[in-house]
Amino acid sequence: MAQPNRIRRVQWTERFQKAYKGLSQELQRETDEAIRDLIKEHIPNSRRFAPLGGFRNPRVYVVHVTTNHSHKMSFEVDADLAILRHVDTHKVIDKKP
Repeated sequence: MAQPNRIRRVQWTERFQKAYKGLSQELQRETDEAIRDLIKEHIPNSRRFAPLGGFRNPRVYVVHVTTNHSHKMSFEVDADLAILRHVDTHKVIDKKP
């Protein structure tokens, strides 16, 4: 059985806020759902929670925002806090999280 998720709080960076405001209303709604899923006891497998390769200090994680996996959200984890870094297309997040 998977270990329980330790994330209980989120903090939005200025970069994340700016990117979020640039999203369509539908993508904002889906991002809101992904954020709610991020603080659940077990993050749903459909979010594909994973570390982003090549980023170790700080360690950067991603979850998929959309069901078609076109958009991702990146964040760092500090104890029980997820620091939201960016939300954008899959390609952009993989290059500049």
